[in-house]
Amino acid sequence: MFFGSFSWSFVYVSLPFHILKMSTLDEVSTLRWTGWILGISPLATVVTAPLLGRMGGRGNPKTAFEVIQYLQGGAFFAMAMARTLPEIFVSRLVVGLMGAASTFAFISAGRSDDPGEVRRQVATMQSAMTVGGVVGPLCGAIAAARLGFRASFVVGGLVLLGCGLLVRWGVPGGEAPAPPATSTHARHWRETILVSLLVLGGSTQIFFLTSILPQVMTALGVAAEQTLEIGGIIIFASGAAAALGSMVAPRLAEILPERRLVAALFIGSSLSVAGLAVAPGVWTYGLLRFLQVLFIAPVFPIVVARIAQTAGGEAIGVINAARIGASFIGPVVATSLLAAGAPVTLYIVLALTGLACLPVSGMRAHVPRAPR
Repeated sequence: MFFGSFSWSFVYVSLPFHILKMSTLDEVSTLRWTGWILGISPLATVVTAPLLGRMGGRGNPKTAFEVIQYLQGGAFFAMAMARTLPEIFVSRLVVGLMGAASTFAFISAGRSDDPGEVRRQVATMQSAMTVGGVVGPLCGAIAAARLGFRASFVVGGLVLLGCGLLVRWGVPGGEAPAPPATSTHARHWRETILVSLLVLGGSTQIFFLTSILPQVMTALGVAAEQTLEIGGIIIFASGAAAALGSMVAPRLAEILPERRLVAALFIGSSLSVAGLAVAPGVWTYGLLRFLQVLFIAPVFPIVVARIAQTAGGEAIGVINAARIGASFIGPVVATSLLAAGAPVTLYIVLALTGLACLPVSGMRAHVPRAPR
């Protein structure tokens, strides 16, 4: 999970700058292309994730995880060869249609009989993904600045191929479980939908920033030659906050009832993202972004752990599709609103999105404090 997330964030952080350099269009058209190029992969994955989740739930998730890593590594090489905006758009679409390897990892975690162990495994995977997201942007920004954008894409593809080999040699295989009873399966769909909405709203608050990073850095007064590396530091700090938040999630679930905890986290994140609208400088902006991600990061492992244990692979695929769908919605909404108006509008919309999740959280079944 670490290396997969590392390679994606390694490439992702420099992609808006690569698009900006490649584009021959005007600024507004380039900004719209940026949102769609960054967002098309997760949009395609949203379509395929539930189907792949059903397949992984009935088969061997290890083998599926491995194959996806090989295919996506090859698609990263294709992205390095793209010479026009439509070509890079198509390569990102192909990457998305291959699905999300993380779906199979969450299915594997859900096969434990101990709810606490499921929560710890989900939190560990989320931490590994976010630590990869911590290291990847900083390394990717430096690599793109030193080696060039296309060479950095090739490096990302090689990391994915290595990740597939690591899983092949280092992860034991597992037996496919018996399918859950239809009645049990049906009982969990209402909860699955509510959890998916929470994951969608929370993850949108995380994924919006990278697509507008060049414009944000410029608006905050960062010199053009420093935008890539300082932007990488901002993404690095966001990833550090996400890793820390995921690590403390199991402990928070032991201290507070889940609905009250999730509501508090959404309120804290929404207030912080609203504060980005009035940040006076780049370091204040970075601090507020750190706090905002620190609040929202624990939501995913907290709300997903119970579903991962009790629901089937298809339900896990739907929830993971919501997380991935947010990485489509975030960039497209961010670039569209920024192209149409002032940044303050974007931050208000994001804050209201988080607050809109509060009634959804209240509709979930009561969950007591987790056993210690």
